Amino acid sequence: MSSDESDSGDVHGAAAGRAAQGADAETAGGTGEVWDVVVVGAGPAGSSAAHAAATAGRRVLLLEKAELPRYKTCGGGIIGPSRDALPPGFVLPLKDRVHAVTFSLNGKFTRTRRSKQMLFGLIDRPEFDAALVVEAEKAGATVRTGTAVSRVEQHGASVPDRRTVAVVLADGETVLARAVVGADGSASRIGAHVGVEMDQVDLGLEAEIPVPGTVAADWKGRVLIDWGPMPGSYGWVFPKGDTLTVGVISAKGEGAATKRYLDDFIARLGLAGFEPAISSGHLTRCRKPGSPLSRGRVLVAGDAAGLLEPWTREGISFALRSGRLAGEWAVKISEAQDAVDARRQALNYAFAVKAGLGVEMGVGKRMVAVFESRPGVLHAAITGFRPAWLAFARITRGSMTLADMVRTYPLARKALHLLDTRQARNQGEGRGGSGGGSGGGSGGGSEA
Repeated sequence: MSSDESDSGDVHGAAAGRAAQGADAETAGGTGEVWDVVVVGAGPAGSSAAHAAATAGRRVLLLEKAELPRYKTCGGGIIGPSRDALPPGFVLPLKDRVHAVTFSLNGKFTRTRRSKQMLFGLIDRPEFDAALVVEAEKAGATVRTGTAVSRVEQHGASVPDRRTVAVVLADGETVLARAVVGADGSASRIGAHVGVEMDQVDLGLEAEIPVPGTVAADWKGRVLIDWGPMPGSYGWVFPKGDTLTVGVISAKGEGAATKRYLDDFIARLGLAGFEPAISSGHLTRCRKPGSPLSRGRVLVAGDAAGLLEPWTREGISFALRSGRLAGEWAVKISEAQDAVDARRQALNYAFAVKAGLGVEMGVGKRMVAVFESRPGVLHAAITGFRPAWLAFARITRGSMTLADMVRTYPLARKALHLLDTRQARNQGEGRGGSGGGSGGGSGGGSEA
């Protein structure tokens, strides 16, 4: 459902709500205006939440600690579910359109598979995030950048009544709201307030490498995915005009090995002679299945909620989709007259997230277990078994989810069941790797 479909016709109700809030602010002793929804963090989740709530006619404040645009460590892949969750009419600032994927197993057994249709697009996060903020502003949200949030309070002297949340800024200012959405990233202060617990933490390292036109031309329309030497690790090359985004990801706690993997990966690609414009790192965090998504009148979305796909660690689509849901349900929470009603709406938000994104994460968790123990089998399937490649293509385009794949392909369902059984049997014996080595040339192409 598009974000502008939620309560968008309630114009008179919104006007009445604004009048009532003005009175509330005065009653609170002149502490300032009370916003319907305050969103903390202006990444994809926060901007989507702000857009959804503002489109519904509510008074929305979007807070961002940095000045925009700002750099974020991210591959920048925009798959089908991400495109489907964008605001209506949003024009993606694509740097490239991917029609081919080269797969390798730690540099060996390389094969390129091709598609006549675009698989996914590539963006630069600073430009993409800034454009989403503009869309939220167009919908009516007020944006404050350079504004860090210290904490949120739902009880105490800063809170005038039980329908209000106090958002305390780093400079001591207090902002009041009927509902708050925390979208302040994987090290979220709002997530800590809610009590979000993480189950899987990974370290991503990335380099933005400017390259000559001849090198860029060789990568145009094609990405590389390399299944790496540590369990669950992989690397990528995403072309964006005259710059290649090259990165690797692996489990937290293997920092030195992850750095060696990145250095070896760049050297193997013949890119060691080019100086990166930006080198950065970032921790991705995946929530525990039973971890909370709300506390009182506060919701969390995107990385702040630990919402991402555990196998690929893809987070943009999860941020956009959960952000939109959070914005829609924050509107309902802002209208709640008591704690019982607010709690009911918050539970509805959690149910909506778990019924959709939670199911995808569950399958992704099983996939990463398979990948950790049998990366060679996965590589052989996706490069040599046409149905596996077609499933990959459909997932990236958005016509199929991981959960759909398990339901649609009996072989995939059976394979996961067998590997689940083996995993349970071998639990506690440690994790296997994918083996070392490098080299290998590009294999033949296969269309989807």
